[in-house]
Amino acid sequence: MAIKGKAKMRGDVVQVKVLMKHIMETGLRVDATTGEKIPAYHITEATCFWNGEEVFRTNLGPAVSKNPYLSFKIKGPQVGDTLNFTSIDSKGETDSGDFIVK
Repeated sequence: MAIKGKAKMRGDVVQVKVLMKHIMETGLRVDATTGEKIPAYHITEATCFWNGEEVFRTNLGPAVSKNPYLSFKIKGPQVGDTLNFTSIDSKGETDSGDFIVK
């Protein structure tokens, strides 16, 4: 997985845009070579923290497309603050990225 994103101040609200690189396998496809189902492998949860406090959380599942893109707005952070975005997938693997509010 890899997480890229940006956070821009718009008035008193921060617009956060995040792109998570992940294959997001549903568990329903069949391998053309073996004929066996490809196991599910997808992001299950994504969270954004500001100063160690959770400000955004969402649950994802197998119906979400490959390389999910999220966009959300939060109040509180100021220009120069750092937001930490983390994700966890169905295999328990985690990834994170830090974004400075501009």
